[in-house]
Amino acid sequence: MFIRLTPVVALTLLSGCTLTNIDRNHQQTLAAIQSVETNLNSQVDSLNQQVAEQSTYIKSLEAKILTMQSKTLDNQAIAFKKIDSLKQETVKPVVAPVAAPPTHNVVLGAIERVTIESIKQTFDARVDTGAATSSLNAVDIEEFERNGKKWVRFHLSDENTPSGEDNWIEAPIVKFVKIRQSTNDEMERRAVVELWVKVGKIHEKAQFTLADRSQMSHPVLLGREFIQDIAVVDVSKKYVQSEEQQNQ
Repeated sequence: MFIRLTPVVALTLLSGCTLTNIDRNHQQTLAAIQSVETNLNSQVDSLNQQVAEQSTYIKSLEAKILTMQSKTLDNQAIAFKKIDSLKQETVKPVVAPVAAPPTHNVVLGAIERVTIESIKQTFDARVDTGAATSSLNAVDIEEFERNGKKWVRFHLSDENTPSGEDNWIEAPIVKFVKIRQSTNDEMERRAVVELWVKVGKIHEKAQFTLADRSQMSHPVLLGREFIQDIAVVDVSKKYVQSEEQQNQ
């Protein structure tokens, strides 16, 4: 009986081994599937996280765009309001100022006596409405500096008043002008000074161009810049202010 059972036992043992191998293979297959599933789940989770982050970023961009659009609309509204307000403003015409006529009765003749305050000397002056600026017959002109500014020293030439140490005129130079000589095309550079002068009732500071007027009949010329808004000129008369002073 022992001999008959031996094959059966052997077959049983072989069957047990086979089942054991199949179970082992099955377990390995399940483990591989679970590993693949785990990796897939991890990748899916990573993709979901990236999608969520991109969605959040897109929403932030949309919010910024909405904010910029709102600001643009507000700026456009402000600009349109300004344009409308400018259109509604009434343009006021510019009215040129009208010079008021002199309120005084000061009359100057064609020739007047002018006192230069700095040297307290009086000279004959021609009143010329055709000349814009006033001028002096200056001689012995010397330019120098005082306190960092340009000054000039000169004598006022007059055949009746000799030049000396006591009648030097000194004044700061206001500016320089270029005058074209009538005899040629050369430009002459001349200094301009301001001096206090007195003509009858008039006591004013005037600008004078220092020029060689030795060929002229009078050492002082009073131009329009000095006369305007101060006096009127009667060219038919002379020494009007001198006569008025004598009669006072």
